Order: sequence, then structure tokens, then C-alpha cells
Amino acid sequence: MMNINLPLETQRLILRDLTKSDWEGIHNYACDPEVVHYLPFGPNSEEDTKLFLQTQIKLQRQQPRRHFTLAITLKDDKQFIGTCRLSITNPDKLEGSIGYSLDKQYWGQGYATEAAGKVLHFGFQQLNMHRIFATSNPKNTLSMRILVKIGMRQEGYLREYEWVKGEWQDSLLYAIVDREWIQMQIRNFN
Repeated sequence: MMNINLPLETQRLILRDLTKSDWEGIHNYACDPEVVHYLPFGPNSEEDTKLFLQTQIKLQRQQPRRHFTLAITLKDDKQFIGTCRLSITNPDKLEGSIGYSLDKQYWGQGYATEAAGKVLHFGFQQLNMHRIFATSNPKNTLSMRILVKIGMRQEGYLREYEWVKGEWQDSLLYAIVDREWIQMQIRNFN
């Protein structure tokens, strides 16, 4: 089913499997209240981040592999700036979900859009996904803009979808299917 070729490269980034040496980079953003404000985790303690990293490294060995949490690094100096994830949520329906988190010093420079777009490409080209979705807190306008830029469309409003930081929070559902992604590639090529 899957022909997996990692790392992934974009014009400015390399997306690769996480390693133990990424702990400090992950913790830098995962413990920052501003970065995790709309996310279902954090701010992380050091133990939270260590457990997250251990879990992600263990999932890399899963066969068949269904979770790809990749380090986002700058191509020129290999600086770790965040993570981007694709998880196969329903292998029978060829469905997956994506997410991303970046250290705030790298916000507003197009890195999240570039990484998420490449992970979509990976999902459709290498993993043969039919549908890829993402959820976003309705107040997280920056994340919603990224999802639209990479070709996703809002499909729904999920009321009180997640228990996050002591309260039920709504989520917006965004998705793209393989034929839409292919059409987008054709338009971008011409």
C-alpha cells in the first residue's frame, strides 16, 4: 500500500522523522502558553515533552506505519522549528488527518503553510490517501488561513468537540480529497 520516502524537502525546509535530539526544540514551543493556546496539549512540563517524543519515536516503528510526526527543519542550517503530522485515521477509507506546531519565532514566514502543503503531497502521493482533514479552533484564524492556503475547505462546525484545558471547545473541520488536490496541482503547474 505505501511507498514511504523520507525525509521530505521543500524549497526552504526538510521534514524528517523525529529523533531524541529534537527534545529541546519540541519543548521550546510545547511549553510556551502562546503557542499551545488553541492546542489540546500544553503548556508541557519536561516530562510531558519527553513522553510525547518517546511515543512518536515508538510510532515510527509501527507496521504498517500510520503516524508520521515529522520535525520541520530549515534547509540551510538544519535548525529545528516545529513539527508537522499526518496520521492515517481510517485505513479502510484511506483517510488521514494533519496538524502542525511551530516555535513562535518562526510564525508569519510561510513555514507552516510550506510544511503542511508538503505533508498533504506526501499523504496523497506516497500514502495514497483519498481524504485528508484537519480541525482548528474557530478562534485560531492563523491556522485556518494555512488550511485554506493548502487547498482545504471548511466542511463543518463541530460543537463542543474536544475537552481542552478544562472546557468543551468547538472545532472547525477542514478537508481536501485526492481529486481536488490533483486539480490544484494542475492549476499550479499551468
